[in-house]
Amino acid sequence: MLTLANLFILLLLAGIGAWLWHTHGLREQALAAVRQHCTKVDVELLDDNVALRSFGLHPDARGRQRLARIYDFEFTVTGEQRYNGNIVMFGHHVARIELGAHPFPAPPQPPHQHSAEVIQLDQWRRTHPLHEQRHH
Repeated sequence: MLTLANLFILLLLAGIGAWLWHTHGLREQALAAVRQHCTKVDVELLDDNVALRSFGLHPDARGRQRLARIYDFEFTVTGEQRYNGNIVMFGHHVARIELGAHPFPAPPQPPHQHSAEVIQLDQWRRTHPLHEQRHH
């Protein structure tokens, strides 16, 4: 026999299950957004994972408090060091992705440009003896 208490428990469990299913979908969206961002800024997402750090009120771009999920993740630039980042989600909307302080790789030099080279003065004098003679 289905009592009112049993019906309440059944609806409560169904609601919790639906919330967990919805939350899993949001986590997958956050992970996809982080993957895309890491590719765009040329860093490597580590562990292919985002972890829920907090769920609560967070200010949006206009300063209004909204319910937000904040996920943390780790990334690397060189493959040696791990750095932290986070993504703020307002429902299905990505509010912000932040990467922690990390080194930026030097941009590659185009082949037609010469890179700067440090020359020691005594070495230069040995390779340019005529210049030294003219000043004496």
